Amino acid sequence: MASETSGGDAAGGTVRVDSWIWSVRLVKSRSMGAAACKGGHVRVNGERVKPAHGVKPGDEVRLRQAQGRERVVVVKRLIRKRVGAPVAVECYVDNSPPPPPREAVAPAGVRDRGAGRPTKRDRRELERLRGVLGRKDGPSDA
Repeated sequence: MASETSGGDAAGGTVRVDSWIWSVRLVKSRSMGAAACKGGHVRVNGERVKPAHGVKPGDEVRLRQAQGRERVVVVKRLIRKRVGAPVAVECYVDNSPPPPPREAVAPAGVRDRGAGRPTKRDRRELERLRGVLGRKDGPSDA
């Protein structure tokens, strides 16, 4: 296991940010970590960073994930290789806000299984419920 850690207590040690967020299991793959950095979804100490930016113990890493959830972690220990979840949790301090309750997140357009494609009538009812003004194709009544 000594080969998996880079000696987080050693002075001057850094690890690439895309590699570190993959190693501590904040993203599923290193390429997803690099894509998040390139897309501006990763900030280290408040600054947007490139995938090759080095992180060191004490840095604050903010990662914006799907559905607007933001993970805020403080680097506690540097690791270069992906490790098991219990070991990965020991490498950072999680300061993330709690996720919103599941009831607060409204499902977007849930239809019954096997209901098929919505008809025009279904679409009009959905628009009426959402408060969207529909188009008027025919002559006006006024």
